[in-house]
Amino acid sequence: MLDGLDPEQREVALALSGPVCVLAGAGTGKTRAITHRIAYGVRAGILQPASVLAVTFTNRAAGEMRGRLRQLGAGGVQARTFHSAALRQLQFFWPKAVGGDMPRLLERKIQLVADAAARCRIRLDRNELRDVTGEIEWAKVTQTVPADYPAAVAKSVRDAPRDPAEISQIYALYEQLKRDRSVIDFEDVLLLTVGILQDRHDIAEQIRRQYQHFVVDEYQDVSPLQQRLLDLWLGDRDNLCVVGDASQTIYSFTGATPDHLLNFRNRHPNATVVKLVRDYRSTPQVVHLANGLLSQARGRAAEHRLELISQRDPGPEPAYTEYADEPAEAEGTARRIRDLVAAGVPAGEIAVLYRINAQSEVYEQALADAGVPYQLRGAERFFERQEVREAGIALRGAARAGGNDSLLDDADDLPSQVRAVLSTKGWTSKPPSGSGAVRDRWESLAALVRLAEDFARAKSGATLSDLVAELDERAAAQHAPTVQGVTLASLHAAKGLEWDAVFLVGLTEGMMPITYAKTDEQVEEERRLLYVGVTRARLHLSLSWALSRAPGGRASRRPTRFLKGLRPGSGSLGSLAAAGAGGIERGIAGGRRKPRGPVLCRVCGATLTEAGAMKLMRCEDCPSDMDEALYERLRDWRAEQARELAQPAYCVFTDKTLMAIAERVPTTDGELSSISGVGVRKLDRFGADVLAICAGGDGGTGDDEH
Repeated sequence: MLDGLDPEQREVALALSGPVCVLAGAGTGKTRAITHRIAYGVRAGILQPASVLAVTFTNRAAGEMRGRLRQLGAGGVQARTFHSAALRQLQFFWPKAVGGDMPRLLERKIQLVADAAARCRIRLDRNELRDVTGEIEWAKVTQTVPADYPAAVAKSVRDAPRDPAEISQIYALYEQLKRDRSVIDFEDVLLLTVGILQDRHDIAEQIRRQYQHFVVDEYQDVSPLQQRLLDLWLGDRDNLCVVGDASQTIYSFTGATPDHLLNFRNRHPNATVVKLVRDYRSTPQVVHLANGLLSQARGRAAEHRLELISQRDPGPEPAYTEYADEPAEAEGTARRIRDLVAAGVPAGEIAVLYRINAQSEVYEQALADAGVPYQLRGAERFFERQEVREAGIALRGAARAGGNDSLLDDADDLPSQVRAVLSTKGWTSKPPSGSGAVRDRWESLAALVRLAEDFARAKSGATLSDLVAELDERAAAQHAPTVQGVTLASLHAAKGLEWDAVFLVGLTEGMMPITYAKTDEQVEEERRLLYVGVTRARLHLSLSWALSRAPGGRASRRPTRFLKGLRPGSGSLGSLAAAGAGGIERGIAGGRRKPRGPVLCRVCGATLTEAGAMKLMRCEDCPSDMDEALYERLRDWRAEQARELAQPAYCVFTDKTLMAIAERVPTTDGELSSISGVGVRKLDRFGADVLAICAGGDGGTGDDEH
């Protein structure tokens, strides 16, 4: 049972009595250590399987722990989330402690919050409802009653989504409605279990006789309410093993606090403390950057940081890339991902991580254009988000009402109309304060406003109908398979996961740290969030930022302060905007610059900035000399290829790439490969077919020739 454990993991496995605190850094094998500890205790006869309760925070983590314990011969051990363990006890003891049937468990509390707000004569839209519901959950896990909520918000420097007095009023009525309707929510499961164990010593003793030994994973994420429940489970005993890493505390907005982990040795002076610092996940290059990030941290958690030591062979240095604008950053990221996939890295082992979900759209589009399958984690696809669908309906209605006549010559007119329409859906010229669903909704609508601005700039005289058609085309191009796709996820959603290659994007001041991180504590949590992102990478790590939002915009952005002193040239953060749309690539050991010159329209000679125009090598409104018949033959061939490959059509070639081929009618491999969207891999796979079709054939000989 102890074979294969390193010295520190073995020390954890052998520490079977008294309080034990395992400080485990990212990638150090903490789950392996604690499951072997439990299994060793069971196999040695020191622990009885039914007397052990292991708790963690997600069903996925609990399921993984149960699976490992079964494989190690300790299948009788209970491994549950806090809520699952408490609910099981509450259901069992309710008849004895309270009598009668237990109230119905409310799966979703948002409708009840809406009813409470309506009775208070406070109008909340869908996103405000989500945010107020989140505030009620935070109040309950921090054991804050409605009357104390405003003071608790002020004390915690929390940015409430509404007037705290209004939320307090809604919270109080929400609790009353639950009582009236005989329902309880998930937080009540913990609160009621705590109440029963406090009031009924006989029931508390019965549970303590059942469970003699406790293990708590991700202890840095424990809320005050969960800690209270754990204390009641323990009683005056100290057979407790906790595992955590204060440097991975990123959920304080839900009530999680690392204080219990940091204070463990104060509460238990005789505790066995073991540090796991051997990192088996990441290369020395990735680990060096992770350690560097934390070396600049401040605060209590930073004082207890762990210096990781990689156990892997050396790998490539992290790549730092500065781009002129966001589309260039997304396209550059997609190109690098395409190259990694071509080099043999499975798409499912690659992730693009960003700070907020609203950043996903430009990467969804770039990966679609590059023919790379992707999947979204922890968020709906951009065009499937409720607010984006509602905005599309509103824009479509406005387009019908206004007809299809061209708008006024004023270049700002289309964006102005879009702003006017979206203002009815929650868009404002200034973003809402704080985080949460309201901010997420605004970010999605703001992305549509920016898209309208870019579209109007690229297509003079564009109408609302033109924009709606563009939105429909973009939405249709994003139906990628979910198997073996590149993962797109927020940094929060990436916690607990790992990939061979990780791209951390959008690393500018205002996004990392996020603009509403005001206090020192909030800024330090943002640093920890970036640390979590870095430590998700096993081998390849890329960090990037853009100096402006849109092509041709003012290069006013700065890379995140967290990389200062860690990335090349970060001693002076001067603007590097002259690098052009392709960005500036820098490796830690290199310092090379790879500027890409301007792309000119082959018809009128104007500088091209929009991705679709650069693919066609002409302005969108310049005359097209496309061979329509050739274009249709290419589309038919692409559809057949997509069916054979069981992939969306755009994974073969996008519509814009087919248009470019039909306009330029290449006759050689060199001419075909010069078209944007036709890389080495696609040239090798589809080149013969495409050239045959361009020559007047049916493109059916490609497989024989290869």
